[in-house]
Amino acid sequence: MSAPTVTAEAAPMSKRKTLEALSGLLLVLFVAMLSSTVVSTALPKIIGALNGSQTQYTWVVTATLLTATATTPIWGKLADLFNKKLLIQIAIVVFLVGSIAAGFAQSAGQLIAARAFQGIGVGGLQALVQVAIAAMIPPRERGRYNGYLGGVMALATVGGPLLGGLIVDTSWLGWRWCFFVGVPVAAVALFLLQVTLNLPTVRRDNVKIDYLGATLIAAGVSVLLIWISFVDDSFAWLSWQTGAMVGGSVLLLALAVWVEARAAEPVVPLHIVRERTTALAILGSLAVGMAMFGGAVFLGQYFQIGRGYSPTEAGLLTIPIMAGVLISSIVTGRMITATGKVKPYIVFGAVVLVIGFVMLGTIDHETSLVFVGLAMFIVGVGVGMTMQNLVLAVQNTVALKDIGAASASVAFFRSLGGTIGVSVLGAVLARRVTDRITGELAAAGIPASGGGGSTLNLDALPEPVRQIVRAAYGDATGHIFLISAAIAVVGIVAALLLRPVTLRSSLDLPDTGRSVAVGADAVDGAPAFDEVSVDSAGREERARR
Repeated sequence: MSAPTVTAEAAPMSKRKTLEALSGLLLVLFVAMLSSTVVSTALPKIIGALNGSQTQYTWVVTATLLTATATTPIWGKLADLFNKKLLIQIAIVVFLVGSIAAGFAQSAGQLIAARAFQGIGVGGLQALVQVAIAAMIPPRERGRYNGYLGGVMALATVGGPLLGGLIVDTSWLGWRWCFFVGVPVAAVALFLLQVTLNLPTVRRDNVKIDYLGATLIAAGVSVLLIWISFVDDSFAWLSWQTGAMVGGSVLLLALAVWVEARAAEPVVPLHIVRERTTALAILGSLAVGMAMFGGAVFLGQYFQIGRGYSPTEAGLLTIPIMAGVLISSIVTGRMITATGKVKPYIVFGAVVLVIGFVMLGTIDHETSLVFVGLAMFIVGVGVGMTMQNLVLAVQNTVALKDIGAASASVAFFRSLGGTIGVSVLGAVLARRVTDRITGELAAAGIPASGGGGSTLNLDALPEPVRQIVRAAYGDATGHIFLISAAIAVVGIVAALLLRPVTLRSSLDLPDTGRSVAVGADAVDGAPAFDEVSVDSAGREERARR
């Protein structure tokens, strides 16, 4: 059993100090998001220059998501045990090393490996920024600051593709600067955090990190994703390879659950994950992650390969989706702070997200850009209203001492959903594109080898083949957005089942055994709200008042 926790008493920071500390944290978040968005429009040219394939294109994205997913719960657990500020700085350094290695990559394989290492740092930043903010700001006030988070997300996601496009379109820079560009930003973030961020340090004796559970989780997820990437290409759905990989993945994850249930300091505390609010938020985040990451990562490819635009133009064309994120997150954050209610906005956002993906599911290589832009804006609104607020709903239900594990659990499953989404939709896209190109080449009397190697290196293709490839990518992209819409429906179901809660105004839950009001006040004689009693293990016990 661990020794008692020793912490400084949690108290809300002044608004000035909060904003000062938030500046460094938001810059950290910007750096993490920039690592993905800056390459989104540049990736077709990067993979083309390295003579990579569609599968490698997908894995450049998936590798980062995979390692970020596997390490997020570890970072979150460490945040409950050690100095949060130091952990954030370590994550930034890991991220920087991975970025520099990616910039010097000489092949698609080396780039994938560097991006995988970079993802370890990204996983830390994803979890720890949320944890640090939760340790500074009460849930009721956090809605307002989530608007700032949404603004940073929008800036990184809009500015990233534009910056990446400009870099690859500028001959004296080249694509390698897509990875080097984050280095000075991260250095500034390190300095700001050192000066402005001051959080209570948790000191515990006999700390035990569940390395076995973390290893089993990472291995189980990795085997599953590798199977998704190669099934129906390198081997059949019904084959011994499928049985071995899927069976092995299920076995590893089952062992992980068994280990987590018995570990003294589990990476993913099951008593938190089993709570209704946390479980539903995890399910919603899983669906939103699969839909958003899996669909949005291919938008840059659609505009460049399917529509023939330059990387810079493709970056400009993705602005609507981020405008939706920016506007909805800021407006929703302020409304949540004013009312204390979070469920209505999550439900509405989940519905809007599905509508947006259904609209994107109808596009092809000739669809009006006005329609595509409107659909992307609607998707952005849905993302802005759901993603951060699902984390907020979970943070409201747990004690401050468990905020790291709880926040990281949601981020873990969101990243897991995104990783699976990118892998599944990338595999579907690659298969449909290959079948379409093969059929069109045969119909045109062009040998299949006329593709000239990688279908992503369009400059190396003859004009007739280039047109076939463009049409194939443009038409196949709509199909994967329909799959994203179907996945996002799960998010609606999860949102509807969430309990209506009123966000607390304190940093921590009241003392053990005391009741915390979490529902809406009685209106017009309706039954009063539920109450939550928190027992010594942090579990909720509800009773109708």
